[in-house]
Amino acid sequence: MLNLKCERGRTFAMNPAKTALVCIDFQRDFLARDGMAAASGDPVEPLLEALSAARVALDVARQLGMFVVHTREGYAPDLSDLNSNRKQSGSIVGVAGPLGRFLIRGEPGSDIVDEMQPLTGEVVIDKAGFSSFHRTRLDSILRERGIETLLLTGVTTQCCVASTLRSAVDLGYCCVLLQDACAAYDPADHEATLRAIYSESNTFGWVSDTTRLKALRTD
Repeated sequence: MLNLKCERGRTFAMNPAKTALVCIDFQRDFLARDGMAAASGDPVEPLLEALSAARVALDVARQLGMFVVHTREGYAPDLSDLNSNRKQSGSIVGVAGPLGRFLIRGEPGSDIVDEMQPLTGEVVIDKAGFSSFHRTRLDSILRERGIETLLLTGVTTQCCVASTLRSAVDLGYCCVLLQDACAAYDPADHEATLRAIYSESNTFGWVSDTTRLKALRTD
């Protein structure tokens, strides 16, 4: 067991063999300076800072022999798997962008950025929704591996990361969010999500960071 130091003086006992690092939606259209988000005027700098930390987390997880999962949000070209609520609310999924149609599977913008490219044997989950568990095999894959704890990294904190965390908690997983390896376009949204995790005596789990994760290699 390894003891990961967390916020508010907490420590989480973690077994690397039963822990998975989940890298959520590190896709070009969200992060790249020539992607759809940047073209739409969203500031990608906070996400790029988180990307650097997420790469560190990925390296540590691989060195410790953790199971690694990568996710991509993406939809069919005919949008048949985009729910009616999002269609009616003015979603830009499928709109033409600098890197192809936004969030359409197979388009260049939907690919994972170079820094977070999966290695052979690492699982890639394609999801037509915010939560990584939504209509995917992620839960069964994790249970087959005996995974009990999830380390969460990704973008954006308040959307796909938080949606995945809440689903995971309901399914019985212990969750640790690595706060410097997650980001939102508006830092206030990121901070609000952290506060929600802390709420009611840490209802949704623990919060740590990559500095403390790296220390596990030498503790």
